[in-house]
Amino acid sequence: MDPRALLLVLVAAVAHASWNLLSKKAAQADSLVFLWLVAATAAVIWSPLFAGFLLVAGPTLSWGDLAVIGGSTALHLGYFVLLQRGYGNGDLSIVYPVARGTGPMLASLVAVLFLGERPTAVGVAGIVLVGVGVFLMSGGSGRGDLKGLAFGLATGLFIAGYTVWDSRVVGVFAVAPIMLNYLDEVGRALALTPAVLTARRRALILPVWREHRAGVLGAAVLTFVSYLLVLIAFTMAPVSVVAPAREISVLIAVVLGGSLLAESGLRHRLLAAGVILGGIVAIALS
Repeated sequence: MDPRALLLVLVAAVAHASWNLLSKKAAQADSLVFLWLVAATAAVIWSPLFAGFLLVAGPTLSWGDLAVIGGSTALHLGYFVLLQRGYGNGDLSIVYPVARGTGPMLASLVAVLFLGERPTAVGVAGIVLVGVGVFLMSGGSGRGDLKGLAFGLATGLFIAGYTVWDSRVVGVFAVAPIMLNYLDEVGRALALTPAVLTARRRALILPVWREHRAGVLGAAVLTFVSYLLVLIAFTMAPVSVVAPAREISVLIAVVLGGSLLAESGLRHRLLAAGVILGGIVAIALS
């Protein structure tokens, strides 16, 4: 694996686990209102960067590009909605590992079976180790909140979908990562607007903003940064390598859940850390 891609993935993992902590802290707020605030805030915060990119690069978008970006937006919308509702029903250290473990394993399988990618034997071993480690970290035998586990599994399906889809968007279709990332934020905000502007939810916008302003701003910055780095990494390394490697974030999320949210099972999940780290090393060497 290209060392530059590995560095991007590791930095993205820290940012990703951090915004998930912020989302979990806002789990009792209305999920759609919170997600709309995050997406709309991100669209505003990152608009100068996007405008600068348009001025400097002068990219053109075909109808085909817009179609695949729309597909990405739909997959990300499903992912964010399920994830936020999962945090309303389960612990960060249950929902996050299950979701992050299910997604990359399915994405890597699709990449190998249908996209013609051929990881080395060491890479395959690394992928398996990451999957086993995440499985152990989630409790493995099904312990923990069943609703949280169910939401984690459902979220993982969307993770697999957007991982494979987006890797093709920035690869085959050559859509710039920053364009895909920014338009996803804008598209998600627009898609959520009709639901948020209903009478009941419209009345919640200001209360949710006042109570979770720091979380909204932090998530708006970190969601954009974390996924932009991953999209750039997709242009440097195969999806079957990038997808599992970014799962180092499960270690960070479990520690955050145990130390900052006082969630149980920290020792058990930390015992799986060596397995995941072994997988990360194997992937890096593949």
